[in-house]
Amino acid sequence: MSVLFLTLLVYGIGLVLTAVGSRLAGRCTTWCCALCGLPMWVVGGTVAPFCLALPQLMLAFLAAGLSITSLAVGTALAGAVANLGLALAICLLNPKHTISVDRNEFCRKCLLLLAACGVLALFVRDGTLSYTGTGLLMFLFVAFVLISIVYQHHYIYGEGSDHVTTDPRPAQDSQVQQAADLYGYTAHTMAFPVMSVANALKNLAGVIGGLAMLAFGAQALVYSAASLANMTGTIQALWAATLISFGFCLPLLADALDHPLGSIWKRFSLRCRYFPPRTLPMQLLNSAILNLTLALPISSLMYRERLPFGSQFRHYDLPACALMALVLLLPPLMRRRLHRWQGLVCLLVYLVYLAAVWFMPLSGG
Repeated sequence: MSVLFLTLLVYGIGLVLTAVGSRLAGRCTTWCCALCGLPMWVVGGTVAPFCLALPQLMLAFLAAGLSITSLAVGTALAGAVANLGLALAICLLNPKHTISVDRNEFCRKCLLLLAACGVLALFVRDGTLSYTGTGLLMFLFVAFVLISIVYQHHYIYGEGSDHVTTDPRPAQDSQVQQAADLYGYTAHTMAFPVMSVANALKNLAGVIGGLAMLAFGAQALVYSAASLANMTGTIQALWAATLISFGFCLPLLADALDHPLGSIWKRFSLRCRYFPPRTLPMQLLNSAILNLTLALPISSLMYRERLPFGSQFRHYDLPACALMALVLLLPPLMRRRLHRWQGLVCLLVYLVYLAAVWFMPLSGG
């Protein structure tokens, strides 16, 4: 019993370290990029989505380096499923918010996610991710970065926006005002401190400290998940799909629900914000894409062999992710609208996925 308590304690400490480390590193990295002269639309297209996916990327990197491939693959895939089926679904279902995204960019990102699922389905049929599949996923990652940069450049200046929203009433704001409200990083994300040597050193220390906390937290989560699997005689993918993915989603759920209980985390999150709050749905979609197109190739490179891809991942995680991408894609593509029922469907798919993982685990996880 004491071992179980200690393992859960390590798990809790790991979650806190990864959450705090990723936010701190993301905020300070954004400031350092601004200090180096990078435009905020470049930062918004690269650094912001990358920092949001940092916990899954770091854990997959460490797990693959330790040859715990089921945790590496499970964290990447289950993280994508949780981002879409839990955090993004709650965003769409929250009646206090009217979700507004650019239709063309949202559809492009959904198609990218579907393409990544298709590549995985095609190149893991023998139970391992082939080198060709890894290369194609990296190609999709490069395409994602280029599309994101172009998107941020266009819409931070209100060029050619075509917004879809969960509000059935027609939008009254101008395109420029919509873009400024949604994507005005310098005005709606953070107030930059004075450019000085002291502030530069402080933010550089924040990047290093945040990454160190993130690494220690990810190592603690790898240890706790592997220990729980050994103690309970269950597969490691079960804990990647439940405790780890749900734990990574907790800060995002707090953001989606506007921190209804209030907390120290709310003050820290607001202080370390590195993307506009109304862009959270798009950032969640970006993070899901990065889990597939970056975390899995990194895991494959760290493992130095063809990455094992268990039956559970092929039959549960990939279909769930592809189905939710389709649910999110079709209404904006066909009807030029977002609907709250899309969030409900994604949430139901996520709950069915959890039930299948918990009660009907498959081999290879």
